[in-house]
Amino acid sequence: MSVTYLIEFDVRPEKRDRFLSLLSNVLDAMRGETTFISATLNCDMQNENRFMLHESWQDHDEVVAVQVARPYRQEWHAALPEILNSERRISMWHLLRTDAVQDQPKG
Repeated sequence: MSVTYLIEFDVRPEKRDRFLSLLSNVLDAMRGETTFISATLNCDMQNENRFMLHESWQDHDEVVAVQVARPYRQEWHAALPEILNSERRISMWHLLRTDAVQDQPKG
């Protein structure tokens, strides 16, 4: 069963660029994983140093056993204590429904 993680980050202002750079590297690498579904990074409209990552995978057990330990995540995980003001908040969700606007032909 697929799983979605909502991960909230409160980033130290002076570490914002490093946070985004390291996370971009992880997201780029995740795209190549066979059990990866999608990821969306959001920034709080009232606080540019607060982020939410919406990350979906095919299998929670595989994420815990395999994905979290991938070498491309090592630098990211090691840097989090110095980048974040507080611990990440992580919640897990199961998909019930998805809706999206499809590109409509113009004219």
